[in-house]
Amino acid sequence: MNKRELIEKALEAKTHAYTPYSHFQVGAALMTGKGRVYQGCNIENAAYSPTVCAERSAFFKAVYEGEREFRAIAVTGSPEGESGGFAYPCGVCRQVMMEFCDPEKFLVIVARSPEDYEEYLLKELLPAGFGPKNLKA
Repeated sequence: MNKRELIEKALEAKTHAYTPYSHFQVGAALMTGKGRVYQGCNIENAAYSPTVCAERSAFFKAVYEGEREFRAIAVTGSPEGESGGFAYPCGVCRQVMMEFCDPEKFLVIVARSPEDYEEYLLKELLPAGFGPKNLKA
């Protein structure tokens, strides 16, 4: 799957978002090491802290299915009914990425559309990140 297709999957996932409070929809498409794609969307909650971001939704679904190796994630977000700007992963989502991904190789794509996107390695979005390697002696 190429970047364009991954972004299209993120845009599709965004349409499933549950956002009755912020009305800001986010979709994510996570590609595994084997090329399989898991989609996720943000799911809000009236108490706010139980809200789950699209990126974590995709990761948790993939991990539940037994996946442990990931190549890339595309993220797109905007207010309901708009195309919007770039929606970067929050700090909690970046930390979840750090748990499962090599920060030197994992690609994070933030997109407005399949033609308008930016890409970063995880290490650029989470410099000096703390991950599993920090706990190994």
